[in-house]
Amino acid sequence: MTSVTALPSHPRRLPVLSRQGAFRLHASVLVGLLAASSAPTPLYALYQAAWHFSALTLTAVFSAYALALLVALLTAGTLSDQLGRRPVLAAALLAQALAMAVFATAQGVPALIAARILQGLATGVATSAAGAALLDFEDLDRPGRATAANGIAPVAGMAAGVLVATALGQYAPAPTRTVYLPLLLLFAAQTAAVLLTPETARPHPGAWRTLRPAITVAPASRPAMALAAPGIVAAWALGGFYSSLGPSLARLIAPHAASATGGLVFFTLTAAAGLAGHAARTLPARTVSLAGTVLLIPGALLTLAGPYLHSLLTLFAGTALAGAGFGAVTQGALRLLLPPAAPGERAGMLAAYYVLSYLAMSVPAVLAGLLTNLYGLQSAVSLYGVTVILLTLIGLVRAVRQPHTA
Repeated sequence: MTSVTALPSHPRRLPVLSRQGAFRLHASVLVGLLAASSAPTPLYALYQAAWHFSALTLTAVFSAYALALLVALLTAGTLSDQLGRRPVLAAALLAQALAMAVFATAQGVPALIAARILQGLATGVATSAAGAALLDFEDLDRPGRATAANGIAPVAGMAAGVLVATALGQYAPAPTRTVYLPLLLLFAAQTAAVLLTPETARPHPGAWRTLRPAITVAPASRPAMALAAPGIVAAWALGGFYSSLGPSLARLIAPHAASATGGLVFFTLTAAAGLAGHAARTLPARTVSLAGTVLLIPGALLTLAGPYLHSLLTLFAGTALAGAGFGAVTQGALRLLLPPAAPGERAGMLAAYYVLSYLAMSVPAVLAGLLTNLYGLQSAVSLYGVTVILLTLIGLVRAVRQPHTA
């Protein structure tokens, strides 16, 4: 089993970040990765206007990222447990910087899909490595901080990414380039900084065997996974809807609203998620997870009502409630799943969590794109919302019947 070593105290040729500095760096890596993942969302309308592609093509672009991320998690999600956090994360961040360069120079849908695939592969490898490193560098006098950061940093990153991209898309020249160049520089700087962190995972032979697709749930975390899984599926399925079709829904309700309105839908979701996750970080994990799952229902209902009432206010209210539920489910689930995992199981446990999350996010989003092409956006929204509500109710019944594990 991979073990986490004490931070070395002998002299180094290069300066080494302190435990606190390394913790903050890896939190910033998670923020940056998820900011980059959401940055294209407000720009989809610009891409569609320039390249004239359908809602189904838009869904394919979104799904290319999610499916590539799933492949990376299934094959390389535990790689940092085998090779070490530092080399795996540095390589993934370099690949992420390359993806930003492809985005910035894209001249059509094929390049956009290629950028999303490369981004998904890099993000899948990097999120599990950075999240595990957060746990490795946690201040022993502040237990639980790393788990909370693993829940808050990604949604904070998504909120920041979509907000900045929305503003640049509205006001900056050449926004489809301007959005990605600062991210490219950020990932290059983070790559260099990661090389200055102490290594906490002891590399050992057998890394190639981990590349066989597999989901690794730590044995001690399996009861918690059974409890949390239904809420995770419902929350991320709803998140996938807002990410892929939220801007289109805003245009359907208010076709003459400012172009930034679509991006603000996803920002509202992720900002509410970040605030809820932060507020819930000290509450009992099981209670937080169940409460978040409950909030998804009124969130989905209000979102469904938005097109029928022709009300952006209703849409944003539903999005905020859904976002609060999303953040609470994420925070509660991670606090149920991560503490029981041994140090050498951390990257694998995070990879398993993200596999479930992104499957729940991408598969329904693809189906929503197909339904939009066949029956129109409003019908697709209704079917999607009803499905999420049913999944949520099933999840709540299962969770209430589950033995109390946390």
